Amino acid sequence: MRAFTSLPPEQRSIVFYSENSGSWPHLGPIVNSLATDHNLPVTYLTSSLSDWILVDPPRGVSPYFIGDGHLRTWLFNSLKARILVMTMPDLDSFHIKRSVYPVHYVYTHHSIVSTHMIYREGAFDHFDTVFCVGPHHEREIRATEKQYNLSEKTLLQHGYPRLDTIIREATCESTSPDDAMDRILVAPSWGSHGLLETCGEAFVGHLLEAFFHVTVRPHPMSRNLNGPTLDRLRTAFAKHPNFSYEEDVTSTESFRTSDLMVSDWSGAALEYAFGRERPVLFVDVPRKVNNPHWQDIEIEPIEASIRSDIGAVLPLEHLADAPAFVRNLLDRRNEYRTRIRAMRETYVFNIGKSAKTAADYLVSIAKMKE
Repeated sequence: MRAFTSLPPEQRSIVFYSENSGSWPHLGPIVNSLATDHNLPVTYLTSSLSDWILVDPPRGVSPYFIGDGHLRTWLFNSLKARILVMTMPDLDSFHIKRSVYPVHYVYTHHSIVSTHMIYREGAFDHFDTVFCVGPHHEREIRATEKQYNLSEKTLLQHGYPRLDTIIREATCESTSPDDAMDRILVAPSWGSHGLLETCGEAFVGHLLEAFFHVTVRPHPMSRNLNGPTLDRLRTAFAKHPNFSYEEDVTSTESFRTSDLMVSDWSGAALEYAFGRERPVLFVDVPRKVNNPHWQDIEIEPIEASIRSDIGAVLPLEHLADAPAFVRNLLDRRNEYRTRIRAMRETYVFNIGKSAKTAADYLVSIAKMKE
């Protein structure tokens, strides 16, 4: 903390904040573009002591561990920087406040999903700039500003760096083991109504009985909120030869080796469909709603409207039919690939160049504030 606050102003021009190690796939490409395309030093604050950036920072990146307690709160309140970029929403709503000094706050999305149902009310209201994944984010934020008479933010047609990474890695695609077995990735969202929390063990059992290989990849928040549930599921299938379990969400290996994803309301489903050009089976658990007033802006969230276009929806009462749904989607992979490619172009800005788009914008803002 002392080291960071002692930095000269030019080294605190563009500052990134990482809430946890899962932030790097979203922030990292932008950080790297600033270093390689603009030769600019970047300061990186992290609340995770296990963040690998602390041990092996990329060229041009100076990392600082600030914890997640009172010192972090104090630092945010008194932050001196031109720009702060973060993937954590709810700025100024809880303990993380805007600085008393003139800092330009930038939000970059860690999901493709919409802004008004899964996120809390007011989650983006206090940012100066929001990096938009696609046109849906622009429409939703402008509608929210109009509905609640808010000042207009700057909205950058950004894109989604993690998607660019997935697409790039898919061109060097890993091959599945030579076992002629279709590999299913179960990667749902978190919360009391999520797939793993409500029917995870039964669902995974149905797929394993149908001779699929199943990898369960829970959301990091599921470990924090429902650790015992995950432990029970993992123990139940630990000795099954066709069951795998992973909690490292920074890895994309299971994305590259799976033939199909199963999800619920997770943003990972859109990353998978758009990145791997493969369909998703959505188990129809109750909607994940963190904003009780989401319907005020009268826009259907993308995570609801797009489900039948990029896959199929499995009703909870037909859980035992999951293997048949999976086989049907696998048989129609080529059909879905063509459809998904077209939808990706519609829903995502700057495919393949989102990081550079963001870096160029940050540089322009930093120069304006010199």
